Amino acid sequence: MKAKLGIAPIAWWNDDLAELSDDVSLEECLRQASVAGFTGMETGRRFPMDMAELGPILDRFGISVCGGWFSGLLVDGDIEVEKDRIAEQMAFFIAAKAPCIVYGETARSIQGVRSAPLATKAKLTETEMAAYGRKISDFADWCAKQGMPISYHHHMAAVVETEPEIDLFLKHSSVPLLFDAGHLAFAGGDLMRVIDNHHARFTHVHTKDIRQSVIDGLDRTKESFLDAVIKGAFTVPGDGSLDFEAIVKALAQKGYEGWFVVEAEQDPKISPPLEMAVKGHKELMRVMAAAGYEVAK
Repeated sequence: MKAKLGIAPIAWWNDDLAELSDDVSLEECLRQASVAGFTGMETGRRFPMDMAELGPILDRFGISVCGGWFSGLLVDGDIEVEKDRIAEQMAFFIAAKAPCIVYGETARSIQGVRSAPLATKAKLTETEMAAYGRKISDFADWCAKQGMPISYHHHMAAVVETEPEIDLFLKHSSVPLLFDAGHLAFAGGDLMRVIDNHHARFTHVHTKDIRQSVIDGLDRTKESFLDAVIKGAFTVPGDGSLDFEAIVKALAQKGYEGWFVVEAEQDPKISPPLEMAVKGHKELMRVMAAAGYEVAK
């Protein structure tokens, strides 16, 4: 069983909450990730979308592009428009030899709206989900044929958030899934059941941890997803409430191989990114060994 360990730059720069960003350069971010032991990083706002420029910088720190977010609008949008929107990122990711583009559905989402309480997030009927599933399946097929697959990110405050919504979405689509432990736990899902039911669709994994006490203390009728982030809902493996040894062993037993990416947005003044990266990497190395994974160096 083989695994690669990556990290997302959201610990250093938060695109939705500028106040939760460390004032460091791309080079310093990559240096810290490398020092912590990671060999991959997902893209962020300070990444140039040109491998002629980025490639030598990545090589300097022994880091590769292991994914990156695309804000999709297919719930209400047109496939041809989305093809045009994703084209530049797709060309860049192909050049970077990235494993996938992380597709996040932002149409009707309130994940970036500070004033929108969690309880007000949009919900699709089964008929709407079926239509959406057909549309995004066609889009995913097209992306794969271009040479860059997508991996669908279920996400708090988006139309595919809860375990039942994941079940319904996968019933009506053929899209590869990004399994995010933290988002699923925040949404109240059963992690082991989702692994059992849907592991065959997993093509990417985010090892996001949660602070259960913070999540339990939220008033979802008044507080938003961004409020939860500011309060410290998320953290790295080994610093939160989830049992990543059990999670990683379950993934190993189902045959998952590929990237495990730490994605933990929090206040860098309270949780320094390098310190958190070191802690997350150490815990992942521990649980990878326990699960029988060979981690690429």
